Amino acid sequence: MPEERLIKKYSNRSLYDTVASTPVTLEQIRQMVLDEIPFKVVDQSSGMDITHTILMQIILEQESDGRPLFTVDMLNNFIRNYGTDTQQQFTNFIGQSMNIFAEQQSLFAEQINKTFKGTPMEAWAEFGNNQMKAWQKIQKTMFGSKKKGRKKHP
Repeated sequence: MPEERLIKKYSNRSLYDTVASTPVTLEQIRQMVLDEIPFKVVDQSSGMDITHTILMQIILEQESDGRPLFTVDMLNNFIRNYGTDTQQQFTNFIGQSMNIFAEQQSLFAEQINKTFKGTPMEAWAEFGNNQMKAWQKIQKTMFGSKKKGRKKHP
């Protein structure tokens, strides 16, 4: 398992990766999540762990950039469960549901890989995956710069 990255947030809102000795963006922290790199974000002045707050900011950006993951009904249910006797049960239920979903996705991918292993379809699947990665890289290059210039509203 990689070393846990310590990210410090300064009063000017900048984020700094103390392990890599470089400034980082929310998008780079999002990529750490995707790459399963452990990290912790602390407020530089207070030393308080603000990882949860930073992750919520990333989710908020993702929700406002395109197709939201959460429906209005889902968000209403989240809000209704804050501060109630059911909050912990709701949290446990959501956590368990997400774990089951991830396990089933993994099992499905594993089964698909086993099905095509050693067949001509394996080569086509690998070709398709490589083409998709190349297309995503092109999109990131072409559209990534436009996204940076967009104004964010508080």
